[in-house]
Amino acid sequence: MTDYLLAIDQGTTSSRAIVFDKQGAICGLGQQEFAQHFPADGWVEHELEDIWASTLAVCRQALAAAGIEARQIASIGITNQRETTALWERDTGKPLGRAIVWQDRRTAAQCERLRAEGVEAMVSRRTGLLLDPYFSGTKLGWMLDNIPGAREKAERGLLAFGTIDTFLLWRLTGGKVHATDATNASRTLLYNIHRHCWDDELLSLLNIPVAVLPEVKNSADDFGTTSPELFGAAISVGALIGDQQAATVGQACFAPGMVKSTYGTGCFVMLNTGVQAITSGNRLLTTIAYQLDGQTTYALEGSIFVAGAAVQWLRDGLHLIGSASQMQELAESVSSSNGVYMVPAFTGLGAPYWDPDARGAILGLTRDTQIAHIARATLEAVCYQSRDLLDAMRNDGAEIETLRVDGGMVVNDWLVQRLADTVGCECQRPAVIETTALGAAGLAGLQAGLYGSLPDFNQLWRAEQTFKPAMSEADRERRYHGWKKAVARVRS
Repeated sequence: MTDYLLAIDQGTTSSRAIVFDKQGAICGLGQQEFAQHFPADGWVEHELEDIWASTLAVCRQALAAAGIEARQIASIGITNQRETTALWERDTGKPLGRAIVWQDRRTAAQCERLRAEGVEAMVSRRTGLLLDPYFSGTKLGWMLDNIPGAREKAERGLLAFGTIDTFLLWRLTGGKVHATDATNASRTLLYNIHRHCWDDELLSLLNIPVAVLPEVKNSADDFGTTSPELFGAAISVGALIGDQQAATVGQACFAPGMVKSTYGTGCFVMLNTGVQAITSGNRLLTTIAYQLDGQTTYALEGSIFVAGAAVQWLRDGLHLIGSASQMQELAESVSSSNGVYMVPAFTGLGAPYWDPDARGAILGLTRDTQIAHIARATLEAVCYQSRDLLDAMRNDGAEIETLRVDGGMVVNDWLVQRLADTVGCECQRPAVIETTALGAAGLAGLQAGLYGSLPDFNQLWRAEQTFKPAMSEADRERRYHGWKKAVARVRS
């Protein structure tokens, strides 16, 4: 019986694969971290071969853990770190260098020049995005201009561009399919989210040859089949979707007004706005939540560049903790952060500030500051940044009573309770917190016919625990005021 689904969740710091059954239960999981490269200030890169090797490994691990064979998988869904930019040779599949990661800020000066030329309003109208190095378009332009021979090869049609979903699909299908979905395309600065096509004027603005671009399809679609030798049998690929959009599906945020927040390497809040592409007055992004059968559902999104990555930095950079699991115990071991604020602007600040030149700081240190205070302040920074985004959405007219939360960080009860206290609304944690992978699997199941419609998949979602605000309004506002002062200190 082909009643199983395989989700590939290719993230910023690790590759994961999860086998789900038709009821949405996890049957097998594989995960592998891979190296991060920081060749210059504000630069972040990945080796594409590391991503490919780790993806293959975790898929095989997940199948083995589930005790099933490839022929029992109805379909694969791929979800991915979104704006990370890859370029490779069409004939060999060989990368033209490392992928430039979404966190990378090397094109900040170019974005500033374009903004000075007065084109940002036009770009925002067509893409829903702002001129920021976060997005793929300027990264791709940088690669074409700085890798010897790349531009000439690209114009001759010898190179292929893609975000990580596209690269993995290319490799999985043996180079037969060069495609992406509308959600990933909508994060490139090159795709018109209203006309649903690569935009000639934007391509000209960023000097991108159309020959390198993938075909754009629905989020659930026929993306071909894997080469049989990879897993022992060919498997249909039925879904591609960006990680935050996948989490929106996995959290069953299918009705306008529903909102989810994912806490992984970064933090991303997404508000379903239905068939309306709403323009934010508070520097949020208008983006595609998912596209099915040619019908587009839009969202407002706020992006925080550093959430779990700050915990990873405490572990790997400062060696203040041995594992992320220590964070809750440390936070609970002190009664407050003792006036310490952490602003984790390691690669600038995202929404609603959009300040690529801001840099991180730990403020309020005294002689009696302990590791526990810094750990607690790091978790509180995630909560304060979340409030920044929810306040922006509220100022755009959203009425937010419940926030659905997911991602690796929300296993921490203390963090989710402090989040509810800080943002002033209840937070629901789902029974399956692997909602990013679940969303990709669900769309693949929709394409394979395991589910008849999104409402069928909706019935699989249930809350595991609800956290309600317990902090006084005065205390909430006093703490948040301290955060705003700390952010002002690091702004460029």
